[in-house]
Amino acid sequence: MLFGGPSPEHDVSILTGLQAARTLLASRPDGVEAVYWTKGEQFVSVDPSLEAPAFLDGPPRGARELRLLAQPGGGFFLARSGVLGGGKERRVDLDVVVNCCHGGPGEDGTIQAALDLAGLPYTGPTAAAAAVGMDKLAFGGVVKGAGLPSLPRVLVQPGAEAPRWEGPPSPYILKPRFGGSSIGIEVIDNWADVLRYVQLGGPHTVRGTIAEPYHSDAYDVNVALRAYPALSLSLFERALRSDASSPILSYADKYLGGEGMVSAPRELPAQLAPGLEKELREAATSVAVLTGARGVWRLDFLVGSQPGQWWVNEVNTVPGSLAKYLWSGDAAIDFPVLLGDMIEEAVKRPSATWASTGADGTALRSAASIASKLG
Repeated sequence: MLFGGPSPEHDVSILTGLQAARTLLASRPDGVEAVYWTKGEQFVSVDPSLEAPAFLDGPPRGARELRLLAQPGGGFFLARSGVLGGGKERRVDLDVVVNCCHGGPGEDGTIQAALDLAGLPYTGPTAAAAAVGMDKLAFGGVVKGAGLPSLPRVLVQPGAEAPRWEGPPSPYILKPRFGGSSIGIEVIDNWADVLRYVQLGGPHTVRGTIAEPYHSDAYDVNVALRAYPALSLSLFERALRSDASSPILSYADKYLGGEGMVSAPRELPAQLAPGLEKELREAATSVAVLTGARGVWRLDFLVGSQPGQWWVNEVNTVPGSLAKYLWSGDAAIDFPVLLGDMIEEAVKRPSATWASTGADGTALRSAASIASKLG
């Protein structure tokens, strides 16, 4: 069980990891290892039965340092203690890594690539899918290229002219290019202030900021999806704002109710206009196929005030609480089953395979000297 990480969503990731760990402990009392990824980018082994307050001041008491070796035969290594340990490390024997990291290197392909190189099966997106899902500009391009409705997005560059798109030119909604769905979001009325905001910079926008047209009358509709054991969708939910005057669905709305996303205010199932749910289901299925969905994802839509008006917004490839709260009603899946299927998928559907077929030495044998190639 891997959770935490150097991300603004660090705390929520701890909640997700502990929920999943507690669930798996019920059926595997001696088969769950908990790996906490600290804000300082260290890995430590912790008791999987801990409660959230144990992590308030960093690694909890009793944590043991781990090292991640990203190469064949690698994985997580634990330093032995005591005289007989001799200072040697031992490899932690893991069958599968259940990735519960939200945002940052836990959801952008970084940890996925490291686990691929170590040969450790893991749940959730592949490195490539994670990278696309985290990059709002790239994901928007994939959606647009597939012909699905999406709001125009531009990367805000210093001194750039205001974008020309259909409808009212402002206000603008500003989002970190790489980041979660609620952190670092701003609504700004005019382009001059947009440029000033980007110029000021900040911890969430250091890697780029995108701008979209802001639709004040639009609301959020979310659905969870998975591709194993078969492509399936959860119920749709309409996420609700605790403050009706707020221009966006805030981080507090989503995560600060006590249990992460589980306790966020929502309408479940969402009351959607006739025909709208069918369109959103078809779009969600297309996104799952296009991006190679793996594990459990949450896909977010924006629904406008005009009939048939909706847009694919973004995807969360490691969602809060692993979106377990959406698998209810007619789409009910118990959390232990959901986790079990994710683990089985991690083993049966490898996240990455490589082959050197074709590299038979022909190019090396026929090559002239390197010096001649340097000209």
